[in-house]
Amino acid sequence: MKRILTLCIGNICRSPLAQALLARDLPHHTVWSAGLGAMVGLGADPLSIRVAAEHGLDITPHRAQQVTRWLCQQAELILVMEQAHKIKLEKLFPTVRGKAFILGQKGNFDIVDPYQQSLEAFETAYAALAQGVADWVPRIRQLG
Repeated sequence: MKRILTLCIGNICRSPLAQALLARDLPHHTVWSAGLGAMVGLGADPLSIRVAAEHGLDITPHRAQQVTRWLCQQAELILVMEQAHKIKLEKLFPTVRGKAFILGQKGNFDIVDPYQQSLEAFETAYAALAQGVADWVPRIRQLG
């Protein structure tokens, strides 16, 4: 499982952070992100950039992109932020069934969207993302 797609709505807050965390922890994997309603071409939210930097990650080069059938076909694993994202993605692209999962699945939690909220909301989202990534990384390594 070497190609991983992270997915949220706008692709400017949560999925770029998840992408950066996974890429850091899985350096021999290809990790990218997209959105179900992406703000195409926009950079990451300034508060996401700030929280990432506080944790040693640089997401300043990020540009939002819309999820496509091709991106889904390329991914061997798709990690979404919320159960609702999984449902919507599977309706749009039924072939993702069996490879789309919630990042917080092991802990049974969704990662709440911090968009247009306080720095604290972004820090809370980051903590949830970090936990989800920590839960998934050993499983991904085990699968190769």
